[in-house]
Amino acid sequence: MKDRIISVDVLRGLTVLLMTLVNNPGSWSYVYPILDHAKWNGCTLADLVFPFFIFIVGIAVPLAMPVKKDNAENITKVITRSLRIFCLGLFLSYFYSIHFMGLQPGITLLCIRLFFTFCVGYALIGDFNPKTKNILAILIFVILIGLAYSGHENFAKIRLLGVLQRIGIVYFFVSLIYLKTNIKTQAILSISILVGYWALMTLVPVPGIGHPNLEVGTNLASWLDSVLLENHMYVETKTWDPEGLLSTLPVIGNGLIGLLIGQLLIQPIPKIKINKIMAGISLVLILLGLLWSLAFPINKSIWTSSYVLFTAGLALLLLSLIYYIIDVRGYKIWTTFLLTWGVNPMIVFFVSGILPRALTMINVQDPENISEQINVRDYAYNFWISPLFENQMLSSLTYSVIYILLWSCVLWYFYKNKIIFKV
Repeated sequence: MKDRIISVDVLRGLTVLLMTLVNNPGSWSYVYPILDHAKWNGCTLADLVFPFFIFIVGIAVPLAMPVKKDNAENITKVITRSLRIFCLGLFLSYFYSIHFMGLQPGITLLCIRLFFTFCVGYALIGDFNPKTKNILAILIFVILIGLAYSGHENFAKIRLLGVLQRIGIVYFFVSLIYLKTNIKTQAILSISILVGYWALMTLVPVPGIGHPNLEVGTNLASWLDSVLLENHMYVETKTWDPEGLLSTLPVIGNGLIGLLIGQLLIQPIPKIKINKIMAGISLVLILLGLLWSLAFPINKSIWTSSYVLFTAGLALLLLSLIYYIIDVRGYKIWTTFLLTWGVNPMIVFFVSGILPRALTMINVQDPENISEQINVRDYAYNFWISPLFENQMLSSLTYSVIYILLWSCVLWYFYKNKIIFKV
């Protein structure tokens, strides 16, 4: 079996850590601009997290299957893993919608929700035989989709797409493309997808709107979401989804660029040569992304083609630097902390989605208003952390750092005991 490429795990760990940082501020009202997403066009540090992870998903495909075998067994594994990832994300949308016998929000209802969370999480992350994994993934997928369209009021507005769902979709298509095509075809496909998406978004008139545009809520991707995902979109946007259907197309392009790099990494050529090739490609991608942005702005919300090239270039540039330090020069002693984050990404994705939701369901008396209650998450921030700082952005960041430190302890325990949660 081929040894793990540590630099890829380190980059994944850095990406998941940054995701945890930007997704868990003490207060969303006080976030440093660089750690918040761009309102529309533009790119901040927060906007690099998702495309970096997608890029790594693409890299990991050939690393996991260095010998390509386009057979039923591998295809079934790909389908099962894709469904497991998709369902983990989809279940997050259901957490607040789980009710039981008219119970009001509180500890009892929270315990019921956590029970269902444990059952679903175990079914999707647990280590079963391949057939059992497949059956459980299909069963949970059918149940969750069925509930969303059942007409029941609790599930009438369940969000169907999201971060993990998009990762599952991209993994599915990138893996199948890897198994069924050669490198030349993969390169042509990645270019075709990015150019095709640009053409759709800038040349095709938007039904009911008129001329093509790239504005909030009136572009072609938004229109398609409003038609096919009605009542099942991100609640803060309502008429479109930032992880919507059409905008998933260029994300596959992100994954394919990672796929091409992953195949470069397993080539039997000197590591220094691989490193130089990656560095060179990264600069070309960044330059092309910036040039294309003059006509097709860098934008995460609609995942423009320029955003794909720019972020893939930055991810590859960072990987080439890490690869040079670790794999070429052999300096590995500093990697352990990031490896603890890099080898267990899915448990962080899933539990980090559940934990904040759970904490908002536990209420205590508000010290400033004894007739009111406050959830324990807000209590911890408002009364333990916020008073320590005059700068509320710094206090909000401190909450994120503390959250990361707590996760680091958990992940360190898993790492030392060789506990790896796989989907």
